[in-house]
Amino acid sequence: MVKIRLSRFGATHNPHYRIVVADARRPRDGGYIENLGHYDPRKTSENYLKVNNERVEYWLAQGAQPTQTARRLLKSQGVKF
Repeated sequence: MVKIRLSRFGATHNPHYRIVVADARRPRDGGYIENLGHYDPRKTSENYLKVNNERVEYWLAQGAQPTQTARRLLKSQGVKF
């Protein structure tokens, strides 16, 4: 199964996440199919959340399932489910 989920990057106590499309059997920070955007939970800059809506909608049409957190973030960017 293909999932849209967060992959953690950044230093200790300074998390940054990429919103990625990955096989559900892969590790959280392992390889992924495509990078769809990024998210900074500390909101240290103006564009702390950026998502490529066109590609997200493509992957949803292909049957990718977003995790709960990814779904919440995508909804805030106006992606329809």
